[in-house]
Amino acid sequence: MVERKCIACGEIKNRDNLIKITRENSRGDIIINPDSKIFGRSAYLCYNKSCIELALKKNKIQKALKCSISDELKGKLINEF
Repeated sequence: MVERKCIACGEIKNRDNLIKITRENSRGDIIINPDSKIFGRSAYLCYNKSCIELALKKNKIQKALKCSISDELKGKLINEF
């Protein structure tokens, strides 16, 4: 069991119970919930609206991935999860 920390609330959970957002090493693309075969800098969020909104409001995703994220990605996070 691999555990990761939510960047919004700081709670440590099993990796399978978190949303994984990865900035791909090779091209710099940002991918939501990739498989473990994609390498890059990753951030994890709980599957609840309050954590997603807090992370977006305080720019925690940008800080964790060390890049800016598009409005399209923000909308996708809010609407899908």
